[in-house]
This record gives sequence, C-alpha cells and structure tokens, in this order.
Amino acid sequence: MIHESKRLLLRSERRLMRTVLSFSIMAGLLVMIIPPAAGMPATIEWAQSHQDDRNDFLRLEGRWVRPDGGYVLELREVKKDGGLKAAYFNPRPIRVYQARWRHKGGNIAVFVELRDINYPGSKYDLRYDPVSDRLNGTYFQAVEKQTYAIEFVRIKSTD
Repeated sequence: MIHESKRLLLRSERRLMRTVLSFSIMAGLLVMIIPPAAGMPATIEWAQSHQDDRNDFLRLEGRWVRPDGGYVLELREVKKDGGLKAAYFNPRPIRVYQARWRHKGGNIAVFVELRDINYPGSKYDLRYDPVSDRLNGTYFQAVEKQTYAIEFVRIKSTD
C-alpha cells in the first residue's frame, strides 16, 4: 500500500513538472511572438538590446580573411575603451602600427593602420555587419595611393 502511494505521488510530481515546463515554454514563446502593447514600456526589450549593445564589440574578436587575396586580419583583446590588438598577414606578418574600434552611426567601426615595407601607412576603415558577420569597408593602399572597397569574412574555428 505504501509502495503504491509513493508511485502515485511520483507520477503526480512528474505530471506537475511536465505542466510547469510546458507552461514555461509557451510563456517564453508568447513573449517572443507578441509585441508589447502600444504605449507600454518594453523594459525587457530595452534591457536586452542595451545589454547586447554593451557587448557587441566582442564580436570583433577572431581571424578574418579577405576572399579577394587571402590577406588575414586577426583581432584580439578587444577592450571596452576602443582598444584592440591586431595582426595582419600577407601571408607573412605585416607590422600593424595602430588599431582601434568605436561605435559610429549605430555600427561598430574598425580602423587598422599598417606600417611596414611596401605598407607605409596603408589603412583599413571597416564596419562590422552583424547580419552577415563580415567586416566591410575600404583599404587605402599607400604605395599606389588608391582606395579599394573590400570585405573580410570570419575564419571559422575548427575546434
């Protein structure tokens, strides 16, 4: 008799847990689907978007390649104050004189200046596109004094 009571109790607890889980999932879906009522402050949406804004610069970290030539730009140690460390390879390392990022017009902008043999002040002005996960912008080739439209795509980690 006691054994039967425990089994019924466990069955009830499992039903309750399934009900709570189902309700939680449905509530989460409703929050995602139904927009806030007009005039009602969207506090949760605002908080989430600003949390994303505070950390969006971290998306810059990684290795990026220019599909038109195989040039590699590595961005690491991206800091909140706009600092970052950059390395550039063609295919050997090219000296990066300075690199920084900032928010500009609602986008993340990256500036990289190269100073090495055949790169006397060549510069990248890039914008991060979160939809395509690409860096798009211009490259000023200092020797030729020419500016080119370019893009970098993220090199996916094989780990």
